[in-house]
Formats: sequence, structure tokens, C-alpha cells
Amino acid sequence: MQPTPSLTQLPAWSELVSAVEQTKPTLNGLYTIEAAGITIDFSGQRCSPAIETATTRLLEQRHFEQQRHALLHGGIVNPTENRAAWHTALRQHMTTPEVTAERERFNAFIRHADTAHRWRHIVHIGIGGSDWGVRLCISAFGYSKLWRTVRFVANIDGHAIESGLADLNPHDTLVVVASKSFTTAETLTNAQRALEWLKAAGVPAPHEQVVAITAKPERAAQWGVPTKNIFTFWDWVGGRFSLWSSVGLTTALSVSSDVIAGMHAGAAAMDHHFESAPLSHNAPVQMALHGIINRNILHIASLNIAPYDSRLAYLVPYIQQLEMESLGKSVDLNGEPVPVATGPVVWGMPGTDAQHTFFQWLHQGTEGAAVDFIVCQQADHRWQEHHQSLLANCLAQREAMLRGKSYEQAYEECLQQGHAPNAAAWLAKHRTHQGGRPNTLIVLPRLSPYHLGALLALYEHKVFVQGLIWGINPFDQWGVEYGKFLASDIIKELQQTTPPCTKHDVSTAYWINKFKNKGA
Repeated sequence: MQPTPSLTQLPAWSELVSAVEQTKPTLNGLYTIEAAGITIDFSGQRCSPAIETATTRLLEQRHFEQQRHALLHGGIVNPTENRAAWHTALRQHMTTPEVTAERERFNAFIRHADTAHRWRHIVHIGIGGSDWGVRLCISAFGYSKLWRTVRFVANIDGHAIESGLADLNPHDTLVVVASKSFTTAETLTNAQRALEWLKAAGVPAPHEQVVAITAKPERAAQWGVPTKNIFTFWDWVGGRFSLWSSVGLTTALSVSSDVIAGMHAGAAAMDHHFESAPLSHNAPVQMALHGIINRNILHIASLNIAPYDSRLAYLVPYIQQLEMESLGKSVDLNGEPVPVATGPVVWGMPGTDAQHTFFQWLHQGTEGAAVDFIVCQQADHRWQEHHQSLLANCLAQREAMLRGKSYEQAYEECLQQGHAPNAAAWLAKHRTHQGGRPNTLIVLPRLSPYHLGALLALYEHKVFVQGLIWGINPFDQWGVEYGKFLASDIIKELQQTTPPCTKHDVSTAYWINKFKNKGA
């Protein structure tokens, strides 16, 4: 493998730093991109011809076109695991024979269940990438029209499985177990409890009411799931991209296969845009580049996701996992320390709740964050006054971050409110806003499956480009794996009567002994 130059060694990097430092925020420019039916407004970011030139050169020096082709056509883009990250293949209409065959099996299962009006209840057991995407889709499109009760069980906390099974009819419940490796401790433990629950209720063939979705079908079969109930996805589909695979079974059963098809179509449209649009009008590329500028040149450590649509509450943890699990790396492809900060902290909450929670910090805190405002132009309810207020709040909060409020403005405002000059001079200092805080406005015409699919693919490709620029692998997660390994040993020690192993640090050994002896 050829050594990959670090970001700071690339000639275009110093050009970009200089261009950004010489570009001030402006309220006089409009910079929007249309992609797969979505409008992305970058007017709140640092934009200039010099920045465009430098970023184009930066992408060339990172061999962007070759790497993009590899991503979209099944090349090896995950070098530490020596495999592709070919989730885009799952949303192509005509793809590999194995994907097509599995899709046909998937659709046949849904048709049979719907025709027979079977499975009044679904318990979806998975965690991380096997959980967040399904929650997001059902929250987005099923909040008013579900005929099947859907429960999610992710956490190993016993309260999760207890509440997930409570008050359901075991004889009309389908348990969906989603795990790429089919070794995930939380998932398999919860699945075992669900199986025991079915058996205790006298279900005659409990395994027949279990569906497994995994890249290791042989492990699911060994666990007892019938072959006809095992749906496969592949090693080249990362867990956080598995929404596009048969993991969507619960989504299809609850909000219909049409939702799945629509999301795939929207994502495929964004894939095409990413592959064919010129760099200056390529939405994922520009989102990635502005994220790099904010993180490494403007030194903004976090990205706030602000969806102004209550149906998109689960979009925040979905993007949080996508970005932080992909970009939370400190070593480059050469195995050397990355010389700049990588992925930002990603966090958020739907507006307008967020305005009453942490927007004060966004406006006047010492650090602030970059913000992605996401809004739907059209509502899918009859309360137009509510939607107009929602749109107004989104635009107003964004404008306040862009414009800010000067001391002079605040002082004059205080005088007009009747404050004496001395009091106004003091109070105005507390009402001043810095302004110029970077943000992006993403406008969906409405929340349809097509547009949500396009939105998720937009963020996926953004993450790929940022990983490429930073020179890191966004498709592995060794830090998570290490924690899982340690937990497996500690579980064994908690279940034993012997003293803790001496390999632990003093504090960990103390608490293992404490929890074991006290039953805490």
C-alpha cells in the first residue's frame, strides 16, 4: 500500500487555510445547490472563488475521482478490513444477482405477512446501525397509521426487554433479530429473553416467530432460526449503512414496502448526483468541505443537527452514529497520528424544542457550533398556522446566527425600551450576539420516503469525502470492538466466585469485586 500524505503535507491545504482566513462571513451572497429534490443553502458558510479553487485542488491531490469510483463500484475502500463499502449497490434497481434474489425473498415475506394479516406485534431487537435507521423510518412515516405495534429493544438493561415485551400477545408477535455478526452481546441476550418469553407462553414453534437479519446466516441457523426466516446482507455493508439492507424488514412491515422503495429511489438519485455533479455544485462534496473548514480552520469542535420536523427526532442519533463512528479516528491510513482534528461532536434535537434547551449556547456561548438546519417546505398536516410558525422559527434562528447583534444595535434597543443610558450601556453588553456562525440550511419539499432517502445518502457521501480528505478509514470501528472485548471478560468475572483478574486497573478491579459481592 502506497503511503498516503497527511493533510498538512498537501500543497492545497496551506492554500485553503489562507483563502479561508481571508474570507469573512457575508450576508450578501446566495449559494444553493439542488440535489435529488433537496435544496442545500450554503450561504451561511465561508465561500469565495479562492476557497473553491483551493478545495478543488485539495480533492485532486486526494485522488477524489478514483476513490469515488471505487466506493460506488465495489472497490476496496475499507483497507483495514480489506473490503468494499458498497451499500450503494443495495439501492440500485438492477444490481448483483445475490442482492436481487435477497430483495425478492424480502418482498415475498412482506407480501405473505400482509396478505395473511399476520403479526399484530413486532419486537425489533438490534443496536446501533441495526436500530437507529429503523426507528427513524417508522417515526417519520408511521406516527399516525400503524396497524402493527412495533417495539424496539436495543439496550442490555433488563428494563429494555421487559418493556419491549410488556402487554403483547406472544402468539401474534414476530421477533426480528438484526445483527450483522450475529455475535452482538446485547442483541443476542435480548433475543434469548424474547425466545424464552415465546416458549413460556406456550407458542408451539417459537423459532418460527423469529426472523434473523445478518451477514452470518450460518450463525443464525445454529441459534435455531429457520433458514426461510434468515435474511442476508453482506460484509461489504457496514452496520451503520445497513438500513438499506434487509434490516428494513421491520420498516416494511410497519409502514409498507413502498416506503422502502421510495427511500431507495431517493438515495439512488443522490448517488447519481454525487457521481456526476461538478464539484462546485456537488452537495455531499460541498458539505464535506465546509465541515473540514469549520473543524480545522475555524476550529469549531461540534456540529449541531437541528431538524425542524418532530418526525425527524431520530435523525439526530442516526447522523451522530454515522459521523462519529466513521470519523472518530486519530490514526491515518499509514498508521500515523492525524495532524489535525477529525470528526466533530455531533448532537442536536428537533426545533423548536432545541430553542428552549441549548440555542442560548449556540448564539452566545464562547465556542458555539456549526448548525445544519433541516426543514420541510410543505407540511403533511392541516395546521398551516403551526407550519408557518415552524418555518419562521427556523429561518429566524438561522438569521440570528448569521447576522448577530452589535453592541450599538443592542444599546439602541435598550434605550427604546425605556432604560436609562447607563443601564442601557450595561445591559447592551449582555444582549450582543457575535453572529457569523457557520450553518447550512437543508430544505426538503416535504417529508417523503424519496427525500428522506436522499437526505441520508447526502450525509453518507459527505462522511466518505471527509474521511478521504483527512486520510482516515471511515469504514472501521476498532475502538468500539476493543470495548466489547473487555466487556466479555468482565461479564465472566462478575459471574464467577473467584477474585478479579489482576490485569485490570485498581478502580476497575475494585468495582468488579464490589458489584459481585453486593449484587449491585
